[in-house]
Amino acid sequence: MHRNAMRTAVRTLACAAVPMLLAAGCSSDSGGDDSAKPSPSASTASPTPSPAPVRFTTLPDPCKTLSKGTIGDVVPEAEKDGKNLGSKDADGYGTCLWSGLDDYQYRALTVSLKRFDSDLTLGSGDERAAEYAGQQVAAVSQDEENKKVKDVPLDGVGDQATSIAFETEKKDGKKTEEYREQRVVAVTGNVVVTVDYEGAGFETGRTPSAGDIREGAEKAAREAVKAVK
Repeated sequence: MHRNAMRTAVRTLACAAVPMLLAAGCSSDSGGDDSAKPSPSASTASPTPSPAPVRFTTLPDPCKTLSKGTIGDVVPEAEKDGKNLGSKDADGYGTCLWSGLDDYQYRALTVSLKRFDSDLTLGSGDERAAEYAGQQVAAVSQDEENKKVKDVPLDGVGDQATSIAFETEKKDGKKTEEYREQRVVAVTGNVVVTVDYEGAGFETGRTPSAGDIREGAEKAAREAVKAVK
C-alpha cells in the first residue's frame, strides 16, 4: 500500500508540472517577438538628396540676344537675323553667327550659349558653368595658331567675365590674311555666354585695330548676357 501511494503522488506532481512548463514556454516566446520588432529609428528611411536648384532652366534664341542696331554697328553688311547654327538641345546649347564684308572690311561675330543643370556627381549648375568658362578661356592660349594672347577680367558683365585679345593668320588661297580677334567669356548663374569677334582687311582694306575689335566684342557680350533671363 505504501508503494502504491508514493507512485500516485509522483504521478500527480508530474502532471501538475506540465501546465507550468507550457505557461513558461509561452511567456518566453512572447518576449522573443517583442525583441524582433524594428526600432522606430531603423524603420525611418533617410531622405534622398536632390540636385541644387539652378537660376535658368531655358535659353533664349541666340540669334535674338543682340539688337539689329548692335549688329549693324559691329558687323556691317551682315544679315541682321544671323545664322542659327542649330542644336538638338535648344535649352542646353545654342550658337548664332553674323558675318559681313563692307568695302574689303570683313567682320564675323558669334554668340554661343551653354546652360548647365545641377548634378549630384558633377556639381551644381553654377559650379559646372564656372568650370566650362575656364576651359573656354584657356582654349585660346592653348591654340598654337593664336599669337599675342592677352586676357583681362571684364567687370560688370554677368557674375564674372574675361576678355581675351589675340591675333592669328588665315590663308585665303595663296594669300595669308591677318586677323584681329577677341573672345569674351561670361558666366551668369548656370549659363556661359561666349562671344567671338574677328576682323580683317582684305585687298586694300586695313587690318582693324585691337581696340576696335575689343570694343565690339565687349559691347556684344554685355547685351547677350542681359538677354539670358
